Amino acid sequence: MTFSVAVIQFTGLPGRARENRERSVRLIEDAAADGARVIVLPELAISGYTLNQDDLSAAAEPCDGPTLSAWTEAARRLGVVIAGGFCESDGGRLYNSALLVGPDGLLLHYRKLHLFDGEKLIFTPGDRGLRVASTPFGRIGLCVCYDLRFVEVMRVLALQGAELIAVPTAWVRGFDKIERDGDGLIGQARGAIVQANLNQVYIACASQSGTAGDVAFLGCSLVADPYGRILTGPLAQDIEATLVAPMDPAIAQAALVRTERVKPREDRRTDVYGVTAGGQTL
Repeated sequence: MTFSVAVIQFTGLPGRARENRERSVRLIEDAAADGARVIVLPELAISGYTLNQDDLSAAAEPCDGPTLSAWTEAARRLGVVIAGGFCESDGGRLYNSALLVGPDGLLLHYRKLHLFDGEKLIFTPGDRGLRVASTPFGRIGLCVCYDLRFVEVMRVLALQGAELIAVPTAWVRGFDKIERDGDGLIGQARGAIVQANLNQVYIACASQSGTAGDVAFLGCSLVADPYGRILTGPLAQDIEATLVAPMDPAIAQAALVRTERVKPREDRRTDVYGVTAGGQTL
């Protein structure tokens, strides 16, 4: 079964959550019209990515708030699966959260585990673990931006059976010495591609672009396959656009066996090392 995955690169404007939400639905509709069945939006797409706590508090919403309602209605009407980020409020705390939504409603509710830089002053670290959902378009895992810098995240999702990992991002400077390599890739994107290959999964990264307030984004949205091949992207840092690429879960399964004697999952030395998730060794 082959279908299309879309990554939508756009700038969510701080202080304009309702407008951002309405725009996200229009962009989802456009991607679906282009044939996309899985659609990924950026990190904090609805609130906008900002470190202004007042703006974030004003835009914050519960998991079952207007964004889940809007995306569920769009997913049901269009027959798609949607992943994207929003600012969540729960018990007086703010979370940098993401949703995976299908035609039947909520599939995954994720809270960013690894907070980057000034995010630590505003958000509470995620407490919902790492999970994978079965969807009409394969098994999908979810993480957010800086989570990719911790290789255990993608490994856990892959070992739980993810065939695609959707990654809402808002990539910014502050980690790598070299901003872009000769292929136009920022370090974050290059790392995502390498991990797709090492974990035998598709990865779809949707970043914010341009500027919002005093934050400048690096763009670089892309989709890569389980062999580390770029299927579409990267987008430049100042472009708002949607990229669409083909995905076939059978390719993710085939990537598990590179040759008769090269089988990355089977070759793991779990007698020497391992990863755990939710108290379970994988």
